[in-house]
Amino acid sequence: MSSLDHILAGFTLGFRHSRTLAELIESTPENCSILTLQPEQLKQSGIQALALDFDGVLAPHGFEIPLPEAEQWLKYCIEVFGEEKIFILSNKPTAERNDWFVKNFSRLRFISGVRKKPYPDGLQEIAKHAAVPINSVLMVDDRLLTGCLAAVNAGAKPCYIRHPYISFSHRPFAEIFFKTLRSIDSIFIKLCSRI
Repeated sequence: MSSLDHILAGFTLGFRHSRTLAELIESTPENCSILTLQPEQLKQSGIQALALDFDGVLAPHGFEIPLPEAEQWLKYCIEVFGEEKIFILSNKPTAERNDWFVKNFSRLRFISGVRKKPYPDGLQEIAKHAAVPINSVLMVDDRLLTGCLAAVNAGAKPCYIRHPYISFSHRPFAEIFFKTLRSIDSIFIKLCSRI
């Protein structure tokens, strides 16, 4: 599948689900990061498995391992959910990241070999591997038209990270690019939801 198909799917599905995504924007606090998510509260609300994006969610773009505070948060999530119920669903699953997780969290899995978000394939795989209903999977992502849209499209729960990890000193052009994409996502959704 080409990158163009992937981008077109984001805008087409984004338009279709724009009202739901606009409500997600409105209901998500500005400071929402993984550190504001309480695993015990998530579990009490019916969440049984976590799907986590990497870039922006666990570390800034281009980092090969999670930030120390993200690693601590992951350990807390594992205490609550179990390592076999937590997955990395990234559109950039690098070998270095996978190797780090194998070494440090051996039962936490990367989902790969599926169509990229916003397609529902990765979340469907997660529900199957975790043996849970798809509506009990939480997709944690900093992009509305990729991960959050994939969750809505699949029937999973979206969690919009409005305060992503960013490092302009590490990869300034990549961070500016993704900051711009996040703004475009938000503007597009807000405009479409009014139609």
